[in-house]
Amino acid sequence: MNDATRSQGRIFPVSVVIVVLTVIWYTGAVYLNSGQLIDRYNKRSVQWDITQLAADAWSMKRPVLPAPHQVARELKKTVLDQKVTSKRSLIYHAGVTLSSALLGFVLGTVLGIGLAIGIVYVTTLDRSLMPWIIASQTVPILALAPMIIVVLGSIGITGLFPKSVISMYLCFFPVVVGMVKGLRSPEPMLLDQMHTYYASRAQVFFRLRLPSSIPFLFASLKVAIALSIVGAIVAELPTGGQGGLGARLLTGSYYGQTTMIWAALITASVVSATLVSIVALGERTMLRRLDGGQVARS
Repeated sequence: MNDATRSQGRIFPVSVVIVVLTVIWYTGAVYLNSGQLIDRYNKRSVQWDITQLAADAWSMKRPVLPAPHQVARELKKTVLDQKVTSKRSLIYHAGVTLSSALLGFVLGTVLGIGLAIGIVYVTTLDRSLMPWIIASQTVPILALAPMIIVVLGSIGITGLFPKSVISMYLCFFPVVVGMVKGLRSPEPMLLDQMHTYYASRAQVFFRLRLPSSIPFLFASLKVAIALSIVGAIVAELPTGGQGGLGARLLTGSYYGQTTMIWAALITASVVSATLVSIVALGERTMLRRLDGGQVARS
């Protein structure tokens, strides 16, 4: 089965899921917005039916749950109808969030790989450091983010880096866990065979452990790249920043603009999905090269 056939086979189930979710969304909008509308009808002694209720629920200015077409209208207004450099553009805010998320992702990946190598090769680190790494993830990021920003701000570090630190905090954990699992994945027989050939620790690492860990690494990176967006958005909330999707969510919450909130959430989802797809593409490319190298050596 080629890639074109696989893509065609995915179109129908994906379309069905989208249609079902859209129907549920419209139904939920009527249900959640009906309370305000019915109270308004009763105060004004308005005769109403389900058709009028649905029409009014899908056209409220400040709905509890906006309808899909209202969110689509907000996306058009803030994405297509605004200049990219405008602070009303969601593309501008997505770029601000993306910059800190990518820096945090890189820092978290480097930190995670470094810690994983240390844990695998140093028994003391395995016994002492790994429990603390696991315990660090029990602290809610919403409680930790303001502390990080305040502490770094008190020593004069502001701007992009504090937000990146919060993204790094979320990113490094899946990378550590995945890389430790991957570096330990080679079978003992292969390790014994490398020792039989008098391979050095560096040769064992680069020729056996590292190639074996690539699938585990990319699986972790796909989780980490999505978490980096979450971390960047959370970091923008306590600062009340002037830019970023988190600031957009905060503004929508202040003014009760749920369509603005949902548009920002969908934008964040699209950015995350795009980044995960890029990592998945890199994974396929890397695995193809590794398989080609193994065939060439054989």
